[in-house]
Amino acid sequence: MSNKPLLLIVDDDPLISDALSHAFAATFDVVTSHARPHCLALLRQLRQPPQLALVDLGLPPQPHRPDEGFALISDLLAHVPEMKIIVLSGQNGEDNARHARTLGAVEFVGKPCDPGHLLALLRQALSFSHDESATDSGTAGLIGNSLPMQRLRLQLAQYANLGFPVLIEGESGSGKDIVASRCLHQQTERQQQPFLALNCAAISPSLLEPTLFGHARGAFTGAATAKAGYFEEAGEGTLFLDEIGELPADLQPKLLRVLENGEYQRVGETQTRTSKARIVAATNRDLRQEIKAGRFRADLYHRLSVFTISVPPLRDMGRDRLLLLDHFRKLYATQAQCSPFTLDQAAEALWLAYSFPGNVRELRNIVIRLTARHPGQTVTPDQLLNEFDTSDEVDRNSAGTAAENNHEQRLQAVTRHLQTAAGIDLDATLAAWERSYIEAALELCAGNVSRAARRLGINRSTLYNRMESWHRS
Repeated sequence: MSNKPLLLIVDDDPLISDALSHAFAATFDVVTSHARPHCLALLRQLRQPPQLALVDLGLPPQPHRPDEGFALISDLLAHVPEMKIIVLSGQNGEDNARHARTLGAVEFVGKPCDPGHLLALLRQALSFSHDESATDSGTAGLIGNSLPMQRLRLQLAQYANLGFPVLIEGESGSGKDIVASRCLHQQTERQQQPFLALNCAAISPSLLEPTLFGHARGAFTGAATAKAGYFEEAGEGTLFLDEIGELPADLQPKLLRVLENGEYQRVGETQTRTSKARIVAATNRDLRQEIKAGRFRADLYHRLSVFTISVPPLRDMGRDRLLLLDHFRKLYATQAQCSPFTLDQAAEALWLAYSFPGNVRELRNIVIRLTARHPGQTVTPDQLLNEFDTSDEVDRNSAGTAAENNHEQRLQAVTRHLQTAAGIDLDATLAAWERSYIEAALELCAGNVSRAARRLGINRSTLYNRMESWHRS
C-alpha cells in the first residue's frame, strides 16, 4: 500500500482532471470525480478518506453556477472534518472566494493555474495539522471565558461521567466533535475504553446497518466473513454518532431499541447481543423540525436527548474570538516554524466585529492563511478584510433594523386579519409565509441557494430540506 497522501480532484472537465492527476502522481495518490453525487458515492467506497481535495465550483447539473461546488465543500467536511480543501475554479469572483473559505476551504485559486503553484499550496495545506493534542494545556479543546462557554462547561461538568445518552446541538464548524471526543470521553471515567466515531452522512445507507450492528457471514453480497459492528467494538466506551439527523428512517427504530435496553442483532443473525457503550449524538439540524416533517422519530429524539448540550456559535462568544486567535496562531506558527503574525489595533477591532459564519472552522482556516502569508508580520485591516465573507452582513443588519421598525405595523395587520377572518389554519399560514420568504430570498440571490440560506439565517441543508418538503406536501 502506498504511503503517499490521498488527493481527491473534483472537476467536470476530464482534461483538467487528467492533467492534474498526471502532474501530482509522484507526490500523491489521486482519485478523481466529475460531480457531487459521484464524489460522495466514491468517498463511501474508499478505505481511507482523502487528506486533501481540489474542488471546482462549477459542477453539473449547473456548471455555470457555484452552488454545487459550495454544497460539495460542506458535504466533504461533513464526511471528513479534517480534510483540507482547495477550491480551483474559473468562477473566481471575490464573493465566491470568500464564501468558499467561509464554508471551510483553506484556499481559493482561480483558473488557469500553474500546477507548480498548486502543488506548493497542497504541500503547505498538508503541513498544517488540526491535531492539537500535543499542545493542549488542560483546555480539553474548550477555549473561552464568555457566558456561553461557561454554560457549556457547566453542562459538561454535570453530564460527562453519567452513562445516559447525550445530544450535542450546534452549527457546522462549531466544534461538536471536540466536545464529544475530548469532553465527553477523554475527560471522563471512560477514557481508557474505546472511542468510536461514525458519521451517519458519510456511509451509504445500505452499509450503515452492518457498520453499526455488524453482520454474519453471507448476510449480503461481499460479506465473506462475520464482522463486529461499532456497537460491539465500542465495548464499554463511547460511540459518537455524528450527523444523526441523516440516519435513515428504517434504522431509527433499531437504534431506539439499543437506547432503550441495549439490545441489537448483527445483520443476518437472530442472536440478540447487548451493548454497554454510551451513545453521544450530534446534529446541526433542528431535529424538532425534522420530527414535524416526518423525517425523524419523536421517541428516538427523546431517548437521544436525555441530556442536550448546545455548542455556541462563535458570533455569541465575544472576546473569546481573541483567545482563539491567540491559541491558533501560536499553534500554526509552531507547525510552520515561523513567528506568529499580529493584528494592529484596527484589524483587531475588525476581528471582534466579524460574525464568523463558519464558526471555529472558519477562524482556524483564516489563521492558517494569515500564518502562511504574513509570518511574523503585523496584519492590517485591508489584509484582514480579504479573508472575511462580509457580502451579506450589511444586508442582514439592515434587514434586522427594518424588522424592528416594522414590528408594530405587522402586529396591526395580523390583528386586523384575525378580527375579519372566520378562522385560520396557523400551520398553513406560517408555511405559506415561510415559502414566500424563501422564494423572495432565492430571487434576490439570483437562485444561489447558499447565499439565500445565509440571508435567511439558516443552514443551506435546512433550506434544501424545506424546499424539498414543498414537493412532498
